[in-house]
Parts: sequence; structure tokens; C-alpha cells
Amino acid sequence: MVASNEDIRSTVRRYLDLVATGTAVEIVALFAEDATLEDPVGSDVLRGTEALRGFYAGLEGLTITTSLVTLRACAGQAAFHFEIVTEAGGMKYRMAPLEVMTFDDAGKILSMRAFWSDEDLVVET
Repeated sequence: MVASNEDIRSTVRRYLDLVATGTAVEIVALFAEDATLEDPVGSDVLRGTEALRGFYAGLEGLTITTSLVTLRACAGQAAFHFEIVTEAGGMKYRMAPLEVMTFDDAGKILSMRAFWSDEDLVVET
């Protein structure tokens, strides 16, 4: 049985909340053990809990806000557009990536692909 659209939407919202305020352990708990992450698309694909935890550990200690722009969920997948603002060293870094996730039957994230490039990053002083 495929994860329900409501469960998927809830997981995406939780993911965005945790990216802003959570720990790497909390974020990775949303993923299946053998999940893959490609962020950004075209970079090396990370696989498994340890690799994902290392990736998300880089967010810990930063001041981050996220806001969901739009979300579509169907057939065990989600596509969403959101804005992320990171503050560091007196600067603000703003980006609005598009992400695509697939989910297992239990509602865990199987894969995440983030569509953005350096050209999409806006730096504010």
C-alpha cells in the first residue's frame, strides 16, 4: 500500500521544519535506511543513514528559516518548491529550490533530489 498523500504532505512539512530547527538525526529519521539524496541534482548521490546524517550535520548551528511555496503529492511521490534563508557571518543566503521525493509504503523518504544551482543563490548583506 502506497503512503497516503496526506502522510506525504505531513512528512514534507516536517522535513522543512526540521531543516530549519532540527538536528541531523531528526531529519534523517524521516528517511528509509537505504535512502538516496542528490542535492543538488548532478552532484554525487549520497546513500544510507550515515551519509545523509553527515550531509545534514552541516546545517546544525546555522540560523535557517524555510517556507513552503507549493507542494504536490501523488502516487507515493512529492514535488515541492520552498524558500530557504540561511544567516551566517552577517550575511543572508536565500534560495528557492524545487525538490522531488519518493516514499516507501511506511511514509519514509526513499529518495530526495534537489533542483538548484549556484545561479539560484542570492546573497544579501
